[in-house]
Amino acid sequence: MTTTTDDLPLAADFPAATYDDWRKLVDGVLKGAPFDKLTGKTYDGLKIDPIYRRATNNAPIAGRAAAAPWQILQRVDHPDAAEANAQALHDLENGATGLEFEFAGGPGARGFGLADASKKTLARACGGVHLDAGIMIALNPVLGRENAGETFADMVEARKLDPAKLDLHFNYQALSTMAVRGAATASWAEYEKPFGRVVNGLIKRGFKGPFALADGRPVHDAGGSEVQELAFTLVVAVAYLRMLEGAGLDLDAARAAISFRLSADADQFLTMAKFRALRLLWARVEQACGLAPKPIFVNAQTAWRMLTQRDPNVNLLRATMATFAAGLGGANAITVLPHTLALGLPDDFARRVARNTQLVLLEESNLAKVSDPAAGSGGIETLTSQLCEAAWALFQEIEKAGGVFAALEQGLIQSKVAATSAQRETNVAKRRDVLTGASEFPNLHEADIAVLSVKPTATAPQAGAKVKFDALAPIRLAAPFEALRDRSDTALKARGARPKIFLANLGTPADFTARATFAKSFFETGGIEAIDTEGFADAAALAAAFKASGAVMACICSSDKVYADRAVDAAKALQAAGARHIYLAGRSGDQEAALRAAGIGEFVFAGGDALAALRDAYRRMEQA
Repeated sequence: MTTTTDDLPLAADFPAATYDDWRKLVDGVLKGAPFDKLTGKTYDGLKIDPIYRRATNNAPIAGRAAAAPWQILQRVDHPDAAEANAQALHDLENGATGLEFEFAGGPGARGFGLADASKKTLARACGGVHLDAGIMIALNPVLGRENAGETFADMVEARKLDPAKLDLHFNYQALSTMAVRGAATASWAEYEKPFGRVVNGLIKRGFKGPFALADGRPVHDAGGSEVQELAFTLVVAVAYLRMLEGAGLDLDAARAAISFRLSADADQFLTMAKFRALRLLWARVEQACGLAPKPIFVNAQTAWRMLTQRDPNVNLLRATMATFAAGLGGANAITVLPHTLALGLPDDFARRVARNTQLVLLEESNLAKVSDPAAGSGGIETLTSQLCEAAWALFQEIEKAGGVFAALEQGLIQSKVAATSAQRETNVAKRRDVLTGASEFPNLHEADIAVLSVKPTATAPQAGAKVKFDALAPIRLAAPFEALRDRSDTALKARGARPKIFLANLGTPADFTARATFAKSFFETGGIEAIDTEGFADAAALAAAFKASGAVMACICSSDKVYADRAVDAAKALQAAGARHIYLAGRSGDQEAALRAAGIGEFVFAGGDALAALRDAYRRMEQA
């Protein structure tokens, strides 16, 4: 017998809570401040309220089969085919249900990948892999290189396997590759016929596909927004649909030949909404084509741009959140980028953790047991709807410009992504968007992280490019802070000491602890070691401690009250002791002019441009 909370005597003792009741309590706390103060916005300008009413009449969005787990993909990206094969076999023996083959020079290879896609290389990499054992194989052929798809098909036939029984995704992604390279050897119109012939040839050989991958990662990797990623994915898929129809496939067969891929990042709710929105958007395209919508295959890959080199173990948490969100958002397959990938080729431990991230969520948390658990959630349903509306409008704008290739030539897509990326980088620089371990809570004494001793290869420019445009180049958001940490490491190696700043803590711990803690984190995100102190009662002791520290710069830390009484004297004492530059933690209100007159040159405060301040600090230390 099923009961509800209304049937329970304890619950019945409490009056039902309403939105209006909650709003009255909030207004009391705000004390006249506008309610919009609690409202957030995404990079697309979509409004996120602090609370939502339950959404009604929202059916679950069809994705995976009921209670079906997503497929656990593991990258096969070691340049040496024999080593790649050993890793692949180990992954399959320990929980992976699919393999994703990366090739050197591919848009998602991240500097690694099989050296080539020759018959010999693929045969060695797939040695002992039972392709017909129910596992998924995802190939990522590289445009302009050996045709990995056709070579793999030859291997399947040589093994006398039934191609129709294989779960083989060919993942041809010409348009996404062109977007990342910023170049093409010909116009898209010239690519369409040979592309169509390749797909038609594979279909005639009995392969069921999918064959073309509408990949939104280039936009996400380049710092773009959810709406931009969705619109790009949609317009690429439509271009492939037209191409396949032009190659002789009927529309139903053409749509079945296309799969999709999105990036999943640590923003749980936006990631869930994005994956749900893609299915609704494509259903609208199908309806416009006169087709009854069918569930699409959506692959998720954890985001490259969120990976950090510093404190990379935090990447484990980011990947877990991203996997959680993509799984609940209905992804059919997920590839977790190992947490050390930004440092180099991941070792067995990093691969194991990437694999187990998914296994734990599936086998212990049972995330796949409920289909579309976000259905009916007011917040996620609203986000899904907003993403659909905004992405559809951008999709129409790109289509009016002539489609994805024409829009890339015109710079339409790149300009929008660049604007969002610039805003994102500003927020990272000001530490409004936090990257734990890189832009906040740094650890200057972190242990080295092991990766395999394989040198990454740079992506070669497109040979024989006839069409050029601005590339959607991948970024990592933590890179500017990491560059400063690298400078600090170089100084440590050369001189045996990092750049230093002296924290001139005034008064008691109750006075200075909060701002001293902030200042320490602030400077150490850039690799500048903060020399902490227990607090000083007089200027002479402060000057002596500064001289003994060996630092050339100081940061005064205390409360506004102490600043008013003692900051000027402290600054004069530090200057007399040889301080070349003096900072003050926090803003000082009415005291600012007096403090500047005393020689305090910079104010370090939350929301300030940390990167600019840190770069200036290095310049000053080098001059000293």
